[in-house]
Amino acid sequence: MATNRTFTMIKPDAVANGHAGKILDHFIQAGFKVVALKYTNLSTEMAGNFYGIHRERPFFGDLVSFMTSGPIYAAILEKDNAVEDFRKIIGATDPQKAEPGTIRNLYAKSIDANAVHGSDSDENADIEGNFFFSQFERF
Repeated sequence: MATNRTFTMIKPDAVANGHAGKILDHFIQAGFKVVALKYTNLSTEMAGNFYGIHRERPFFGDLVSFMTSGPIYAAILEKDNAVEDFRKIIGATDPQKAEPGTIRNLYAKSIDANAVHGSDSDENADIEGNFFFSQFERF
């Protein structure tokens, strides 16, 4: 059953390139309500835990290094069919393959520096949102 919340991070590349505001506006213009938002830095331990599912993959170390290279925005977004709709507006992981007008098409530089993270399932949206936000930080 689809839920109405998803989790996202605006990654260090997009923040460093000054795109965070435009990306947040893209979410809002697509009908998402921001119910939690945090500007923060990930420690190596936090990034390693968040991306723990990839621990055995060859890119894990580079991913953790990238995600700790600068501040990020973490957010929980709300909309009917949130996860599926959000995956559509962010586009393919490879910005060269992302549909025109999607966030990654507009703001990502590469597969690695792909501007945003978006939960891939309702279950992961819940897990990822809980990683960053207490119940008291949600509106």
